[in-house]
Amino acid sequence: MQTMSLKTGAAVAIVAALLAPGAHVLAKADGERFTATASMKAHNMTHSAPVTVQIDRFVSQADRDKFMAVVRRHKTTEIHDALAAMPDVGVIETSGTKTPIKYAYATPSGGGRLITVVTAQPIMHIGGDLPDAKPKQGYDLAVAFLILDANDKGDGELAAATKVKVDANGAIVTEDYSPATVHLTGISRAK
Repeated sequence: MQTMSLKTGAAVAIVAALLAPGAHVLAKADGERFTATASMKAHNMTHSAPVTVQIDRFVSQADRDKFMAVVRRHKTTEIHDALAAMPDVGVIETSGTKTPIKYAYATPSGGGRLITVVTAQPIMHIGGDLPDAKPKQGYDLAVAFLILDANDKGDGELAAATKVKVDANGAIVTEDYSPATVHLTGISRAK
């Protein structure tokens, strides 16, 4: 099992942003749409696909606090059930598949913002069809981090099937099903 790692500068920004209570003020008007390219290296090949993240609304600070309290308990089933009970707040679309977003939250990050989105179901168990694949049970969520500058452009990462927990610093940490990191590049806000 592998913990998703973020590039050095991005990791510092994410930890700082997730620790900042009340930082939701950087969420722009609801109804934001972002496009990006998801890519990963596997078996000496690079695979890529377009990704769209449509956020219809961001969760409130109160809803964020409730969700983070559940994540801190480290119970995968409870986290999944809490997300499943939340209303859809958007959708992640890739390769013709639409996965409802249950949690979208924006925090300040280095002059821009970090948007964290979480789904209540995996997008795809990458490598799940291989003969030596690990069991899929428990990898029931997907998480995307959009690390944006002041012009809503940037990069990020996508855990297409993952477990989540909170580390000692209060940051969300993913345990991705796939050993390969899915990078989101060329993120931009659609007009």
